[in-house]
Amino acid sequence: MDADITIRHERPAEYRHVESIIRQAFYNLYIPGCVEHYLAHVMRSHADFIPELDFVAERNGAVIGSIMYTKASLISEDGAAVPAATFGPVCIAPEYQRRGYGTALIEYSLRRAAELGYEAIVIFGSPANYVGRGFKSCARFGVRTENGLYPAAMLVKELRAGALCGRRWTYRQSPVMDVDTQEAERYDSTLPAMKKEILASQEEFYILSRAALPPDTADT
Repeated sequence: MDADITIRHERPAEYRHVESIIRQAFYNLYIPGCVEHYLAHVMRSHADFIPELDFVAERNGAVIGSIMYTKASLISEDGAAVPAATFGPVCIAPEYQRRGYGTALIEYSLRRAAELGYEAIVIFGSPANYVGRGFKSCARFGVRTENGLYPAAMLVKELRAGALCGRRWTYRQSPVMDVDTQEAERYDSTLPAMKKEILASQEEFYILSRAALPPDTADT
């Protein structure tokens, strides 16, 4: 971990500040505006939220990043289950990005998740951002969505080697991840105005989020 960064649990007094950082980091990245700060706002009070894995990155006494986790479901065809979770939103304030702080935050939280007994982490994200952290295609582990797809953006990391070996799995994320976009828009309207823009990254996200691997490529 970088010597100038401290990773610790988020404090209630920091909630609005953390949401502001999330908003700045995600605004116009995937859509014009964003919903991630609203997700953080409602996630903390949800039953699937994991407070033990709610961390911030602090640099010189100032919070510059955040990561949050929720419980998830991985069920095999024969009814077996493994303790699983997902993280997100995860972010670093724009002015501190690309310095390794996000990597430090993710890797620290993964170690803590393993210590708490979670055996697999499933996320949705760009493979370019996560394969270096040990995440692999969901198809490598036979992990599919409830409609039988293997999304290109669904990535899996085993925290216990072999935890997913030899079975096909169905992944169900927490209902809190199904963001009500109208409520998110209302919440955003109560905050200082930011300009919505159409950027190339949004089309990249559109393509990646709808791409899927054919089922017969799954390696189980």
